[in-house]
Amino acid sequence: MVREKVTISTRTLEWKCIESRADSKRLYYGRFILSPLMKGQADTIGIALRRALLGEIEGTCITRAKSEKIAHEFSTIGGIQESVHEILMNLKEIVLRSNLYGTHDASICVKGPRYVTAQDIILPTSVKIIDNTQYIASLTEPIDLCIGLKIEKNRGYRIKPLNNFQDGSYPIDAVLMPVRNANHNVHSYGNGNEKQEILFFEIWTNGSLTPKEALHEASRNLIDLFLPFLHTEKENLHLKKNQHKVTLPLFTFHDRLAKLKKNQKEIPLKYIFIDQLKLTPKIYNCLKRSNIHTLADLLNRNQEDLMKIKNFRIEDIKHILGILEIEKHFAIDLPQNRF
Repeated sequence: MVREKVTISTRTLEWKCIESRADSKRLYYGRFILSPLMKGQADTIGIALRRALLGEIEGTCITRAKSEKIAHEFSTIGGIQESVHEILMNLKEIVLRSNLYGTHDASICVKGPRYVTAQDIILPTSVKIIDNTQYIASLTEPIDLCIGLKIEKNRGYRIKPLNNFQDGSYPIDAVLMPVRNANHNVHSYGNGNEKQEILFFEIWTNGSLTPKEALHEASRNLIDLFLPFLHTEKENLHLKKNQHKVTLPLFTFHDRLAKLKKNQKEIPLKYIFIDQLKLTPKIYNCLKRSNIHTLADLLNRNQEDLMKIKNFRIEDIKHILGILEIEKHFAIDLPQNRF
């Protein structure tokens, strides 16, 4: 067992393994911390990471067994202590590690009397048995036992379909989950609004992966899930900029001012304040910060002037024109094809 004294970073976000042990060949444990985090971030990371650990990491296991001596799943074979069902359940528990993808063949060919263990499985070269002592069956008589196996690497839990017996082969429930359990808890520290958090994370694996390997793979899988959103933004950013330049006709609010004065001579524009318009809070605040307080101030600005305002977008200009169209006493004769 390896255990480190807990020392946390107070400025730079860092993670650390503070405890690591192997309780057996098929049970590894690791404890990790991540800090410092802002309030609420620890739960956000912990929940997402736990789901990725339990559902997104791939495992390898035996998914099907075949033997000419098997009449049906609940039959018995002379000279073998276990029933066929018990043998299938023991095969389900075999822990494997592999870099292969898809389905591959393996087999067991032994002669009794003897114990049959995981060591007797003949595997592809890239598949490794984690615990060779795992028990499969006991041959009590000098008989030959030959079982063909299918090995698959995938993720999640797959329940065997009922009555899915093909050429004397029998499906096995596939537990393709190297992580047995994962928990997280949060420790808060600091005062008042300056509180920060430490994320503590515990991981138990079946031995085919170490907790640290599982943590790395789960984190990478989470990142891969969000990458399409980043790529989409990069691909469309240049297009959006060009669309603004090509499809948006040049206009000025100054041109509208003359028409507004002509139609509404009785309303002094300098006495119509922008807070009388139904502007969004964001647009209103942007205009106020740019010393635009009245309708006269607004209509004396052109498109380029408004686009120079910090955080102001072309959609905001569309919104302003829409408001001026809706408000009858501020009505402006706008072109039919706006933007």
